[in-house]
Amino acid sequence: MILIYTVFSSLAEARKIGKALLKARLAACVNFWPIESMYWWKGKLEKDKEVVMLIKTRKGNYAKAQRFIKVRHSYDTPAIFEIDVDMVEKKYAGWIKRVTG
Repeated sequence: MILIYTVFSSLAEARKIGKALLKARLAACVNFWPIESMYWWKGKLEKDKEVVMLIKTRKGNYAKAQRFIKVRHSYDTPAIFEIDVDMVEKKYAGWIKRVTG
């Protein structure tokens, strides 16, 4: 199992892409929460409110999910990270495999 971490400019955009990932069976579950970010962009220090989306899926789905997100994302350079999860409760891992297969 992996988690995919990405951020969006709004909850509406995150929900739209999250729902599409679920319908495409690239995700078993998606979670959202608001954050405040500070970062360098085009030589300036920026500060924005964003929404994190955490995607739960199987390891083999990362490349497809990354492409899926990237073509739908409003950012020129979206953060899309894979986080490997080594220890997962057996029934939960089975559920993820069933719904993303």
